[in-house]
Amino acid sequence: MRKTAVKYTNEPIGKIKIVADFLPKPEDLVLKEDTVKVTLLLTKDSLEFFKKEAAKNHTQYQKNDPWLA
Repeated sequence: MRKTAVKYTNEPIGKIKIVADFLPKPEDLVLKEDTVKVTLLLTKDSLEFFKKEAAKNHTQYQKNDPWLA
């Protein structure tokens, strides 16, 4: 797909209205939960089960939270 070239001009664009910032802060968008990091031993079959279920539900089988690292 070919992108259309943008043509910039130095012409007036009309009356401008400044809008107040209405978006929440990023940290307000994330649900914060008390979490505990654990080590768990699983059989290969159990691990494969969780991987398949996660794939079916379009999610991760393991939570990768950069703030917990």
